[in-house]
Amino acid sequence: MSIVTLLPFIVLIGAMFLMTRSAKKKQQAAAQMRDEMQPGTGVRTIGGMYATVKEIGDETVLLEVAPGVHAVYAKNAIGAVLQDSEYNRIVHGDDPESDTDTVVPDDASSLTETAEPEDAAPKADLTKKADAAEAASEGQKDGKADGEADAK
Repeated sequence: MSIVTLLPFIVLIGAMFLMTRSAKKKQQAAAQMRDEMQPGTGVRTIGGMYATVKEIGDETVLLEVAPGVHAVYAKNAIGAVLQDSEYNRIVHGDDPESDTDTVVPDDASSLTETAEPEDAAPKADLTKKADAAEAASEGQKDGKADGEADAK
C-alpha cells in the first residue's frame, strides 16, 4: 500500500482524536463548574430556569425555584453557575450600574412630541379639497380622461 492510500485514514483518525479531545475538555469544565456550587449560589438549569441552590447531594441538587418552592434536579441539569451580581440582575432586576438621575417617562409622549422652532416652515395641508373630489367624480384627474397615461 502506498502512503497516498493511507492518507485519508490518517486524516480521519486525527480529526476524530481532535473532536473527542475538545468534547472531553468541555465535559471537564462543566464538571468543575458543578463541583464549585455551594448552597446559596444562583444557577441556571439547562431548561433555562433560574434558582438558588439549597442542598447538594452526590448526584442531585435541591433548588429553591421561588420562596418556599423547592425542586430536586440532577447535577447534570445545571447549565451554569452564576455570580451573585449576575443572578440578582437577572432574577430580581437589580442593576448596580444604572444611574439614579435618569428619568424614564411613563408614556411615549416624549418620543412623539417635539418642540418646533419658531422659524419652521408651515406644514403642508394634506386634507382632501372639495374640487379634487368633484374632478374625481367626473372621471377627470389632472386634465386626463380615464385610461390616458403619460407613457409614449
